[in-house]
Amino acid sequence: MNKVTLFTQPDCPPCKIVKMFFNEYNISFQEKDIKADVVAMKELTKKYGSYSTPTVIINGEVIIGFEIKKMKEALSIND
Repeated sequence: MNKVTLFTQPDCPPCKIVKMFFNEYNISFQEKDIKADVVAMKELTKKYGSYSTPTVIINGEVIIGFEIKKMKEALSIND
């Protein structure tokens, strides 16, 4: 089972597309809204070195930005 965390913020179109992608492939994920959760914002910037959304963590691999190909590779999705 993959461990997937998605850092998002309101009014982020790429974040919505990533959520649709995960739903399409039945990938369960934890969403962390960096605007509503100060701890999530600190985790994103300090732990993962990212200042943008979407940032996706898949089994420890950090993927910054809208990178469907990288997400598919990290999730072993071949289609």
